[in-house]
Amino acid sequence: MNSSPTTPMIDSYGRKISYLRVSVTDRCDLRCNYCMPKGFKGFEEPAHWLTHAEMARVVGLFVRLGVSKVRLTGGEPLMRRGVAELAARITAMPQVRDLSLSTNATTLAKHAQDLKEAGVKRLNVSLDSLDAARFAEITGRDCLADVLAGLQAARQVGFTPIKLNCVVNAQTPAQDIEQLLQYALDNGFILRLIENMPIGSTGQQFQHANLTQMGSAIAARKFLVPALDTSDTGPARYWTSGQGGAPVLGVITPMSQHFCETCNRVRLTVDGTLHLCLGQENSVPLGRMLRDGADDEQLIAAINGGIAAKPERHEFNTKRAQVVRFMSQTGG
Repeated sequence: MNSSPTTPMIDSYGRKISYLRVSVTDRCDLRCNYCMPKGFKGFEEPAHWLTHAEMARVVGLFVRLGVSKVRLTGGEPLMRRGVAELAARITAMPQVRDLSLSTNATTLAKHAQDLKEAGVKRLNVSLDSLDAARFAEITGRDCLADVLAGLQAARQVGFTPIKLNCVVNAQTPAQDIEQLLQYALDNGFILRLIENMPIGSTGQQFQHANLTQMGSAIAARKFLVPALDTSDTGPARYWTSGQGGAPVLGVITPMSQHFCETCNRVRLTVDGTLHLCLGQENSVPLGRMLRDGADDEQLIAAINGGIAAKPERHEFNTKRAQVVRFMSQTGG
């Protein structure tokens, strides 16, 4: 593949696209109630999955177009064999300055060392409660101990920062958030609270909580101060325990205070479909084109065409039922 750089991707609203999220599988060993229905079986056929070589090829094209930040997601990415090998392929691309991974951590204890050696720099771990019964109610499995063991293994092999992602809706108990924040403070993690989004029927069943207000209230109670360095924090707004300190609490507010005007990301699903926005149905079938024999320049043209059509913003607040696909089918 010709690795010479081409014109960076800038959409029709002037946003430079530099971040690619790659779903390596749409399968998961949990059934979080805001993400995937119980008994769901509508997974992508394995024959349609991009191989690791095909994924690396497509990622390489995005890197040629200016992507420097890549995240491996799912479903649960650690359910796919060879994820560390794929990570090593991506970190070998000189222009990739940051490779991270999102996981539910149920098997992270087994994979942490291999991921670290493959060049994964950062981890985001889904954790919605430290109460075992509540955790099982949300996820459909009694495996909180496995998740906590995975977090400790990741810390022991040197991952930093480790971010805990907690999806919050109007029904989330306040004590769950307080316990998670104290756990993050005790272990040197960062707790990020994320407003529930109406993606699929699972996401649409919950009313979102206003984390713009809640985050500020929690920060005040804990005597946290706004983080000064927000140059590379993405959509999250952070607080620290002291001026100039590392972030300890963050909020991601797609509903109460959207950040679409600074969106720099797109998502690639396991079958190679490029999604331009979580809240819209715009997509480009890169995987199908690749399997039909498209060369790199044809794929780049399709990518650029998709970027040009990237929507200005989501419409979660005005069209709650618009996105029918489940979050696990899109990638985190």
